[in-house]
Amino acid sequence: MSAAAGVLLRIAVTLALLALLATQLGTAELLHGLRSLTPAVLAVALLLGLAATVCTALRWYVVARGIGAPVPLGTAVADTYRAQLLNSVLPAGMLGDAHRAVAHGLPTAGGRAGFRAVVLERAGGQVVVLLGCLALLAVVTGHPSALLVPVLLAAVVAVLYRTRTGPGAQPGPRGWLDDVRVVLLSRDRGPAVVILSLTGLGCHLALFVVAARTAGVDAPLPVLLPLLVFGLLAMAIPLNVGGWGPREGVTAGMFGAAALDPAAGFATAVLFGLLSLVGSLPGALTLTRSWRGHAVLRTDTVPDRRAP
Repeated sequence: MSAAAGVLLRIAVTLALLALLATQLGTAELLHGLRSLTPAVLAVALLLGLAATVCTALRWYVVARGIGAPVPLGTAVADTYRAQLLNSVLPAGMLGDAHRAVAHGLPTAGGRAGFRAVVLERAGGQVVVLLGCLALLAVVTGHPSALLVPVLLAAVVAVLYRTRTGPGAQPGPRGWLDDVRVVLLSRDRGPAVVILSLTGLGCHLALFVVAARTAGVDAPLPVLLPLLVFGLLAMAIPLNVGGWGPREGVTAGMFGAAALDPAAGFATAVLFGLLSLVGSLPGALTLTRSWRGHAVLRTDTVPDRRAP
């Protein structure tokens, strides 16, 4: 399947799923939630978006320094804002991060090490978020079996961690595996990556709770949090546009399975998507600067035809 066909398929699936949900569940709860979007709610979305963005930028800052491709913290925050905005409006939900990886993988921005830093930051953060979601589900739902995967992966990480940082360990070649060991599994950087990733997850869950309360859902947090976790995990399904589509379908389905109103789950997911977009809107300010910078770069790199 060509790239264009893949994009069209994602858009078609997303629109069809949203239309089906709106037709089957109705839009009364969604309209109520939209009317409840007060300036205070939007301000909270901006603050939580800022916190999540700073956590991601700091994680990138830590990883990039670890593999010898440092990025200024201000640049990291600005480029992360831009990536999150692009993730929110483009198919697949990761094209903003792909743009960030390519831009910082150029020879003028750190070369291959800059590209690896973005990939490792994104991959490491996603693994921590996945494990955090599984652990949260185990604690909230009271099913210890959900902890099996995090425990097994933690054991593997402990072995690699011990292998890389034990007495007498020497740095190996700067390959992908060595980068993982040096950065994500090191004593001085690994904990920072974990803490920043879990803090960012907390910001997203908090925004999801705000969306649920705005939609009029008054279920207690122990009941609500597992449903929202599944909604977040559904955003990783590749057939989506900026996370839209599968998130709404899974959230509505989980609300129904928990004896809650599926229409309220649909409204909650839609409001979460809108509030996430609001939280990433400062990234629009960096788009203009990015385009201007690329224009200057192209001008500066045009060869002088008069030169011998």
